[in-house]
Order: sequence, then C-alpha cells, then structure tokens
Amino acid sequence: MAFIKGLLRDLRRTPVDTLVRWQERRFLWLFMAIAMGALIVLAHSFFQIYLYMAPCEQCVYIRYAMFVMVFGGVIAAINPKNIILKLIGCVMAFYGSIMGIKFSIKLNGIHYAVHNPDPDALFGVQGCSTDPTFPFNLPLAQWAPEWFKPTGDCGYDAPIVPDGVTLSSTQQWFVNLYQSSEGWYLLPPWHFMNMAQACMLAFGTCLVLLLIMSAAWGIKLVRG
Repeated sequence: MAFIKGLLRDLRRTPVDTLVRWQERRFLWLFMAIAMGALIVLAHSFFQIYLYMAPCEQCVYIRYAMFVMVFGGVIAAINPKNIILKLIGCVMAFYGSIMGIKFSIKLNGIHYAVHNPDPDALFGVQGCSTDPTFPFNLPLAQWAPEWFKPTGDCGYDAPIVPDGVTLSSTQQWFVNLYQSSEGWYLLPPWHFMNMAQACMLAFGTCLVLLLIMSAAWGIKLVRG
C-alpha cells in the first residue's frame, strides 16, 4: 500500500518524469504482453477448445493484433532504456491496438447485423470468410491453423458441441449459459457487452495508456 501511495505521490508531483521512469522499467511492458497473452489463451484454450466456440474471420484477426502487442511488449521489456528496443515495442503496441480496434469495430457491426430482426440489416455486410487474408499477406492460417484458421460464423459466438462428445458438468453449465444467451457476453444473462465490444475496450484502454506514455516520453525528449 505504501508503495502505491509513493507512486501516486510521484505522479502528482512530477507526472512527466514519473511516467517516463515507469516506461523505462520492464513491469509495464511485461504487463501488456502478459495481459494480451492471457486473452489469447483464454479465447483459444477456454472458449475455442473447452467450450467449442469456433473462431470467425474477424476473431482470428483480433488474435493477430493481440499477438503483435505481445511481441512488442516482450521486445521492449528486453531493455526498456534502449531507445531502439523501446521504439520497436511502441510501434508494435500502437499498431496492434489500432488494428485490434479496427477488427473489433468490424466484428461488432456484423454482430449487430446478424442479431437484428430486420432482414435488410445484413445487406452489404462482409468480412466473414473461412479464407482469411492477414496483414502483410502472412500465411498464419497455414502456419498455425488451430490458432488462426477461422471455422465459425461472425456474430454467432455460441458453443457448437460436436456429436458424440460427452461434456463434464462444468462444461455443460458454461455451454448452456452461452447457448441460452445466444452468444458470448461479458455478463451473459443481461446480454451486456458482446465479444467485439469487450475486445474494443481492451484495445482502447491500451491505446489510451500508450498515448499518455508516448506523450510523456516526447515531452521529456523535447525538454532534454
């Protein structure tokens, strides 16, 4: 508690210097990498493998953006005081968060269209293919199909359990929860915040923090 109070006190007294000091430590960069890595593992191991929620095209693009941020955080954490490594980490983190927001907005639009009772809402909706095209033409679906090959429909985040599979009681509880909610929601019974919106929140939070940290770094460089 005293440590946190000390950090907040420093932030009030010398905000720019304190923010620059924070980003010159490994903690923040590793925290970003671990947080995004945890979301990737949660999506793949829990929802895709354990609950049989097949990823859609926009979902694997979102994973790609998260992986970029993981690598960016790891690179910067090697030595945050090294300007080159820190700059590479910043660029990758900004790129990943911006692309993640872009893919999440696209997925949210598709989610709205497929759940809209108006049949005309689907008119012109695109972006849900089983043949993805990743940035820079990276063949990620061929390199790691279990992670980057879309096998589901965009906007339908409900479990599809294969025939003949016997679920444990815990699995069955989660499957029933998401099937009755017609897809993934942060708070399923109330349909609060779908998967795309939750991803937008994660990427948006990272982007805001990156902007604040980068602004502090820029001010420090100008002063120097």
